[in-house]
Amino acid sequence: MDPTQYIDEQKQLIVKTYQDLHKLAEPSWKEEKTANYIKEKLLSAGFNIQTYEGHFGFIAEMKGEKKDVISIRADMDALVQEVDGVVKPNHSCGHDAHSTMVLFTALALSKRKFTHTVRFIFQPAEEKAAGALKMMEEGALQDVKFLGGIHLRPSIELPFGKAAPAILHGSTASIKGGIKGVPAHAARPEEGNNPLEAAALLIQAIRQIRLSASDHFSIKMTELHGGEASNSIPGTARFTLDLRAKSNETMDKLLKKADHTIRKVAELTETKIESITDEYSPAAIRNQRAIGHAQHAIASVLGKENVEPACVSPGAEDFHFYTLKNPGLAATMIGLGCDLSPGLHHPNMIFNQEALIYGTKIVTKMLVDADRQQW
Repeated sequence: MDPTQYIDEQKQLIVKTYQDLHKLAEPSWKEEKTANYIKEKLLSAGFNIQTYEGHFGFIAEMKGEKKDVISIRADMDALVQEVDGVVKPNHSCGHDAHSTMVLFTALALSKRKFTHTVRFIFQPAEEKAAGALKMMEEGALQDVKFLGGIHLRPSIELPFGKAAPAILHGSTASIKGGIKGVPAHAARPEEGNNPLEAAALLIQAIRQIRLSASDHFSIKMTELHGGEASNSIPGTARFTLDLRAKSNETMDKLLKKADHTIRKVAELTETKIESITDEYSPAAIRNQRAIGHAQHAIASVLGKENVEPACVSPGAEDFHFYTLKNPGLAATMIGLGCDLSPGLHHPNMIFNQEALIYGTKIVTKMLVDADRQQW
């Protein structure tokens, strides 16, 4: 059966599958029910499944005539956030939609003969910026020559019925630190060393960080905790800095500047400040061949008039670890217009579920065309 015809015939099941996955919503590293739901459908269709110890990520594969692999990646985890006063796992970033589209791409192609081996990567822990690294550690990218992905986009970025051949995320990182001072009674401040004062100086110092005019970045304190009583100087405080940069090179420079600033503040205030870089995600690396390939797939499904330029996003995505760690890999992530509002990570995010159908068709077309290429 023609893959497009299969997808059209499965419209209702595609939407139901998305709704099932939406209800399952599991946090990073705990995607057991989600993974089992997807694996059951793939095993029934005859796929070879490779699972791993210690997490719920897996790959499904169809052997081709060649060892070289073309691949699509989907993320499975949900955010943990407050929804209507209750903190719980919640799919407000679209990972349930991504898994649905990649699953039905696999099912639509399950009977097709391929020249390349075709691999579907179902990845855990994207929200922790750790799942891509774990899947590479497991060998999920072995022999991969082309890698695609897809991500829902807010309506302010892309209208419904349109798609972009790449999402150009910037690099993000957090610096989490602790400041150790000397506790004292608030009536005798001279006997202590207030870590909150060191934090205040740190806030001012990071605002003075400068890079060259061509570097686009931001750095700011987003979290500060210290003290439990109004009449006591605390002994410790903890903080978080949020860092964002347009390129990986700029993020490298910004991290070095931040580390230098933290050390200078510790020296000036005679406190001890320990910090670590956490939740680092790299910026997108353009691969023009992969982007051109995605443009063709979008145009084939939606028409040339509905191919939009690459989305420039202030957010982050651990998909870009795959290209950072594998220079030269032909990879791109498609941005899917779907009338999404109010925005990604909003606890009440919704989108037009009709986009699941043409999103699946685009990913399917991209894989079929990729099989005709020499990568």
